[in-house]
Amino acid sequence: MENQTDSLVFLFLGLSNDPQLKILLFLIFSIIFLITLSGNITIILIIRMDPSLSAPMYYFLSHLSFVDICYSADIVPKMLKDFLMKHKKICFTNCVTQIFFSLLLSVTEVFILSAMAYDRYSAVCHPLHYVMIMNKALCTYLLIGAWLMGLLAAIINTVPIFGLQFCGLREINNFRCELLLLLKASCSDTFLNDWILLFSVLIFGLGSFLPILVSYIHIISSIMKMHSTEGRRKTFSTCSSHLTVLGLLYMTGISQYMKPRRVSSTTLDKLFSIQYSILTPMLNPIIYSLKNQEVKRALRRIITKK
Repeated sequence: MENQTDSLVFLFLGLSNDPQLKILLFLIFSIIFLITLSGNITIILIIRMDPSLSAPMYYFLSHLSFVDICYSADIVPKMLKDFLMKHKKICFTNCVTQIFFSLLLSVTEVFILSAMAYDRYSAVCHPLHYVMIMNKALCTYLLIGAWLMGLLAAIINTVPIFGLQFCGLREINNFRCELLLLLKASCSDTFLNDWILLFSVLIFGLGSFLPILVSYIHIISSIMKMHSTEGRRKTFSTCSSHLTVLGLLYMTGISQYMKPRRVSSTTLDKLFSIQYSILTPMLNPIIYSLKNQEVKRALRRIITKK
């Protein structure tokens, strides 16, 4: 097995083989990558530099931006390099490594979003006890828990890959390594891998989604009980950025699994991969900077001081 993994190489089919289109795509995704890096780094710097953004929500937001930077860096540089190459190759070890970090970062991100939902629930439903509930220790535990969940998901899904055999045409009809595509490329029995993946989706998916669902049921219930229309608007506005990011994330996931069978699966798979691995990390800081008044005010204060 060691000799096979040392020499095993996969060929990406990528997004296009048209030379002119590849140059255009290289420019487009280079710009997206730069926007992603600059936007998320800006969010982190604003939160670190402005004392008014010391609330737990911004603590989680800065780590969410860090995860988005890492996620984009795991995918896009290799993708940009392949646009300039005739043959888009990746060795087995690098492919598994890319899958490992994709799983680590994506699962960590959804659990950070889950922690942010609990933060909003505490702020809206228990405003008088908010400071005591969302103390520094709890925020640290929630963040560590998010990373541990991501690490666990990555380990249990990638370690069994090393027991698979690959033979025949080793092509991946995408621009990146994904677990499902790698399992399809194997000539071994992937029964165990498939069940581990299903177990992961159920445990980590429900484990992150249920706290979000329960939190927002309580939040909406509290908002509906408010007599003041202005109070409702202000309370809802504190959750709007988080809800937008959640909607973007979960709608992409639902659309991927609910797509019609008659529609080209490979084309849609590539589009969904672009959405959640490239566009979402770019859009998150834009959403939080445009829809969050405190972030915008903090940015104006920093620019004024400069």
